[in-house]
Amino acid sequence: METFFKIFAIVFALLFGYAIVVQFNDPDALKWILIYGVAAVASVLFLLKKLKAIVYFVLTAFFLVLFVVYWPETYEGVQLDHGMKTVNIEEGRESLGSLIAALVMLTYGLRTRFLNKSKA
Repeated sequence: METFFKIFAIVFALLFGYAIVVQFNDPDALKWILIYGVAAVASVLFLLKKLKAIVYFVLTAFFLVLFVVYWPETYEGVQLDHGMKTVNIEEGRESLGSLIAALVMLTYGLRTRFLNKSKA
């Protein structure tokens, strides 16, 4: 099971890193580079077992707030193959990216908490 979580964290560190790279043409690129940067760093720190579960739970809450804040007025999907046609598509992407990050942080938090309880 430990191997699964190591691979999981590596994959998401790379995916969040990729999300950083593709922000270059985003109107609010710096904000999203920092947001996905936090998720990428948290993934690496999970691999290194450097953070407590509470930090991951706080990050989960942060990303859930972003998910709600950026949910578009009218959901039009994410249409990955056509670029950004509307603000709703862009907000849909940002919102769903935040939800994915929230779920990953929740997974890290639960795993960290479970490991700490099993050691006691």
